[in-house]
Amino acid sequence: MKKNETPTLCMVLKGYPRISETFISNELLLLESLGFTITIISMRHPREAFAHASIKEIKADVQYLPSTILNHILPLAYHNLMLAAKKPTLYFKAVKKAMVRWRRTRKAATIKHLLQAGYLVHKCLPGKNIVHFQAHFAHSPTSVALFSSLLSGIPFSFFAHAKDIYTSDSGQLKEKIDMARFVVTCTKYNRTYLSTIAGSSTTPIFCVYHGINLDYFSPKVNTMSCTPPFKLLTVARLTEKKGLETVYQALAILKDRGIEFNHTLIGEGDDNDKVVELIKRLDLENVTELCGTLTHEDVIKHYRDSDLFVLGCQIAENGDRDGIPNVMAESMAMNLPVVATNVSGIPEFLEDHVTGKMVPQKDPLALANGMEILLNDAQLRKQVTCEARKRIAKAFNNKQLIYDLAQIYRKMIPDLELEPHQVRLPGLK
Repeated sequence: MKKNETPTLCMVLKGYPRISETFISNELLLLESLGFTITIISMRHPREAFAHASIKEIKADVQYLPSTILNHILPLAYHNLMLAAKKPTLYFKAVKKAMVRWRRTRKAATIKHLLQAGYLVHKCLPGKNIVHFQAHFAHSPTSVALFSSLLSGIPFSFFAHAKDIYTSDSGQLKEKIDMARFVVTCTKYNRTYLSTIAGSSTTPIFCVYHGINLDYFSPKVNTMSCTPPFKLLTVARLTEKKGLETVYQALAILKDRGIEFNHTLIGEGDDNDKVVELIKRLDLENVTELCGTLTHEDVIKHYRDSDLFVLGCQIAENGDRDGIPNVMAESMAMNLPVVATNVSGIPEFLEDHVTGKMVPQKDPLALANGMEILLNDAQLRKQVTCEARKRIAKAFNNKQLIYDLAQIYRKMIPDLELEPHQVRLPGLK
């Protein structure tokens, strides 16, 4: 293997590429444009048979870890035994930490993450000149990065998002924060929560929005009026936290009021059968369409053709919740009016009667009323779409936000040796 002499940032990801994680591929592409050399370590192969067009532009080398122990026991055992023989002190330290973490939760995944890290360090690391591990998501990718750091002596950090924060064991999460060089998260709401978990930890916690590429989202010209049957759109994974039950109950209310509409749902998930059954039970089959997963380009066409975007996000029973759904920001950027709930980071961009309609979670009547108002009040539609586009352009433009993230990396990972001209930024926020 040819040795790479350029200091390299190693991104540890749960899966790559993923249709639902355009914010990660956008980040990788933009970081490369700023002079970062990146290698990707993915814990899983892609689930979908297709990927967004932007993936082809990313230059980073990609390597995949064995995803299970039983099916990959020989390579995992070989590389871990070899690493233990070469670096017994470091390996014992990592095993000791794994035992502490396993006793805390009694989850076998801890052992898998240690073995994956051993494979990563012995098989994937040589010749790459990796100077830092940066994991996306605070659960399993950060666990692999943590053990890889212990086994190699290379520091790590992580980017925390949504489910990975709120469904993680607080003790495990605090330990990760303590051991990381720094933490980044995508909403102020998340940062407040993580700071509470961190307690007296001295690890810096930064907030950087993911943002969207505004070049992809040309605003619709005529947004004032729309006529029945109204075209309603939801883009969401079919999971509890997306509040689809509330959305369909609200749609049933609109139907009972005699409002003509067609609703399109784009996305897939574990609750697919539940959603299908709910649509049947509410007698909405003739006015709803389930499209499954679509490419980004096809989703944009739906934004352009729709009259209203609706989300029913809620805090799930297990604590899971959204951050700021990118699909909401994309709708706002395209002058598509948004009705959504006041959960997690959503109020950081969606302001009631200013940039859209915001209603309480798990309240179908309020959601139905919000939709009806924005469908019928032409002046309000014009006002909120104009202000929404301004807010997204000002504070959610990923081509600007990437500079904030790059500056954090430059300051917190000096071994990357980026020249100042490569990241032209004012002081760190």
